[in-house]
Amino acid sequence: MIGEERRGYAKGRAKRVQILDQAMALFGEVGYRGASLRVIATRCGLSHPGLLHHFPTKESLLLAVLEHRDEVDGQWLEAGRPTGLDRLRRLVELAELNARRRGIVELFCVLSAEATSGDHPAHSYFVERYRTSVLTTAVSYAEARDEGVLREGITPDEAAQQLIALMDGLQTQWLLSGCATDMAGVLRAHVQAQLTVPL
Repeated sequence: MIGEERRGYAKGRAKRVQILDQAMALFGEVGYRGASLRVIATRCGLSHPGLLHHFPTKESLLLAVLEHRDEVDGQWLEAGRPTGLDRLRRLVELAELNARRRGIVELFCVLSAEATSGDHPAHSYFVERYRTSVLTTAVSYAEARDEGVLREGITPDEAAQQLIALMDGLQTQWLLSGCATDMAGVLRAHVQAQLTVPL
């Protein structure tokens, strides 16, 4: 009996991950508003009610997709608890990683643009995500300053806003250039110019 329960749980978890993957792909292709739960269900070999068993609303599915993406990236970004220079280096490496994940970059670009509207279900999520991203990046710049590796005149708060804006802008350019833009290279050069040591 316990073995059957475990198999059922594992099967349900695998189906949930499949739904998240397919939703992530479709949201990236057509945006949240253009995506249909019925299309996602079909892509997963489920009926519409079968999909609703896992995610009762489109909004709950969207938030689960965003949380799933943040969880995966967060674990990678925080591995080894990097600070200061190491944390800035990790952000450049994130751009390298994203260059191998077009679907995730599309998802982020489309949804973050849609979510500027106050009535979008991910509006609060993106407001908080940007606040946290800028704040943690400012901390990394401040730590780099305390390590003595940040050039004089670089203000951590301003540098953090610039870096996050540059990362997002490069993602859009990368998508529109057919993935020809060197996101990591441009980002690395930008951060390197702010440092007194090799990145």
